[in-house]
Amino acid sequence: MSVRADIALGSNLGARDGWLASARAAISLLPATRLLAASSVEETIPFGASAQGPYLNQMVAVQTALAPHALLAELHAIERRLGRVRHARWGARTLDLDLVRYGAQSIHTHALSVPHPGLPSRDFWQRELAELDRLLGRAA
Repeated sequence: MSVRADIALGSNLGARDGWLASARAAISLLPATRLLAASSVEETIPFGASAQGPYLNQMVAVQTALAPHALLAELHAIERRLGRVRHARWGARTLDLDLVRYGAQSIHTHALSVPHPGLPSRDFWQRELAELDRLLGRAA
């Protein structure tokens, strides 16, 4: 069985648009996964208290047969391959990949929460998801 999953991409270090492009390419190569659509890229201010540059953000929709935790593990592997180093929470990063939605499932474990708990407070994610829904011909 495959489901639509929505993945948020973000970067605020280095060649931000290049990191997003590399992430999209890597996501499209995941096993049992097909990239369906990508939202527009938008620049946003960072969360958290530390001084850092603005983010480029984008959302992609995929059709995947990977289980939620397996998909998250693959996303973390992409982050590592593309140079992500986890230092401080809310810190600057080359690449951040978040599993925002996994079909209509609600999952709350130590390692994964979907829908992502940040979804209600991130207007840009809501705009990007609405754009994906329009691109895919689905009601939001």
